[in-house]
Parts: sequence; C-alpha cells; structure tokens
Amino acid sequence: MNDGFRLHPEQASEIAASVDALYFFQVGVTVFFTVLIFVLIWTFALKYGRARKADRILPPHEFWATELIWAIVPFAIVMIMFGWSAVIFVRGSQTPPNAITIDVIGKQWMWRIYHPEGKREINTLHVPVGQPVRLRMISDDVIHSFYIPAFRAKMDVLPGRHTFMSFTATKPGEYHLFCAEYCGTQHSFMRGRIVVMEPGVFADWIRGSTDEPPEVAGKQLFEQFRCNNCHHNNPGARCPPLGGIYGTTVALQDGTTVTADESYLRESILNPAAHIVAGYKNEMPLYLGQLGEEDVLQLIAYIKTLPSPDATPRSEAENSKP
Repeated sequence: MNDGFRLHPEQASEIAASVDALYFFQVGVTVFFTVLIFVLIWTFALKYGRARKADRILPPHEFWATELIWAIVPFAIVMIMFGWSAVIFVRGSQTPPNAITIDVIGKQWMWRIYHPEGKREINTLHVPVGQPVRLRMISDDVIHSFYIPAFRAKMDVLPGRHTFMSFTATKPGEYHLFCAEYCGTQHSFMRGRIVVMEPGVFADWIRGSTDEPPEVAGKQLFEQFRCNNCHHNNPGARCPPLGGIYGTTVALQDGTTVTADESYLRESILNPAAHIVAGYKNEMPLYLGQLGEEDVLQLIAYIKTLPSPDATPRSEAENSKP
C-alpha cells in the first residue's frame, strides 16, 4: 500500500477501468470547452476592442443552424455522459449470486468488519482476489461513507438503514480505506486498509479464526432476552414463529406484505410496532437503545439458522422409520 499521495490511484477492481474511462472523458470535454471559450473570448476581445475599428452592427440574419448546433451538441454530450454513468452504476449495483456477504458497522471513529464465518476485524478488510464481495453496511451513530479509492467504490453508511456495496478485487495487495463523509472531530483518523489475498491464502486465513460465529453469539442473546418464550412453534404462541421466516413473504396486520430480509428483521427487533404480523398483537418490548447494531447482526444470523416449523417433525419422522 502506497502511503504517499497519489493523484490517480491504481486500478484494483473490475469496475475501476470503466470509471476512469468515464472520468477522463469528462475531463477531456471540460478541457476542450474551457480552451475553446478562452480562445473565443480573447479573439473577440482583440477584434472588437474599443480601440479597434470593426463593424459592430449586428446583421439582421437568423442563424438557425448555429443555434441548433449550440443546443444539440451539448445535449448529446450530456446524454452520453448520463448513459455511460448509468451503465456503470447499474453494473456496480448488481451483485453476482456467488458473492461473499460481509457485514460492516461504522462507528466513531472505526470500521468494524464481520465475516460470515465469524472472523472479526477493525479498520481492516481481507477479501479474496477474483471473488465478488457484497458489503452490507450500517452505522451505529452518524453518517459515514465507506470509500476505497483503488476500487473506485464509495457508499454512504447510514444509521438505522442498510446500504450495500459490491466489488471484485483484481490485484492482490493492500489498499487504502477512508471515511469520505465528515463524521466528527476525529474523522481524519477513520481510515483503514483493504487486504486482497489469493483465494487459497484467504481460505487459510479464515480457517485460522478463533472468533465465535455470529449465529452462536446470536443464540446466546436470544436465550438471554427470553425470546423463545414468545417466539416458538407451539400452538398459542404470543408472537410469530421465527423458524424458516428468513426470505419468506410475511403478511402484515394492515393487509400489506413484506419480505423477511435483514432490514425487516432488524426493524422488527428494534421497533416491533413498525410491522405487526397479521393475527398477532404488538406485545414485544422495544429494544431500541438496548441492543447495538452488532447485537442485532448476531440475532439475525441466528434467526437465519432456525428451521421451519415443519422441518423438525419431518426429520424426526424419518429418523423413527425402521
């Protein structure tokens, strides 16, 4: 990782070359019109200066062709920039199905990283080269911005809402990580590094982790807060069963439906009144302020592992066969 200042960072992701091409095109257009306007200003100033003898009478002609060129050419250039930018944005927003999902929590003034296998990092993110990565990010306090110059990737990290960033690293090495949104007095110290490793080395690094998997910590929180007293699969449960709920469509009391993804589960944990499931009352206590984003992340990881209500009986039935 180059610790010195670089006007143009190296390209280290699949999308970096496309972003740079668009950037240099815009710079070229800007320079061209800047020089053109500068030359025309000086040309007219010299030709029509006060001391110059020149015909300053405006001819009574209508220059339709000139006016059309002034309108059409800038419009075409702007539309090229817009279309080009839209293609890059859509491409960068799409996440391949084989992407690794890594959780990121921003907090004054550090980045906390949580790998799905349980590995945790602070201000450092290890990723394999050539493997698509999807970051699911949220802030524990104020607005931050996760910025990797070498990847040409940047996304705001917001409190109370998940945002996502996808990229595929193409070069092993270490690269800068910055917070690109002013977040307090020590904003300039909120920086870190991205470590891109060969797939085999990355796999060995992950296997060498001694950190507790998030679903294990989530199970402990689930039992600590006695969540299973209400969220169980037995008849007469006071709250909706959570087994197999992740990824399904949930019918709400107001007649609408919602997909039970990470954002829905997070809001249901912290503010249960926001989405009341059809057929149930709002009897769950408010956990906003009692649980941090790390706690919620662990609880969601555990909920994802819970089997659907009919999974256990079917398994038991199969095991009981002679």
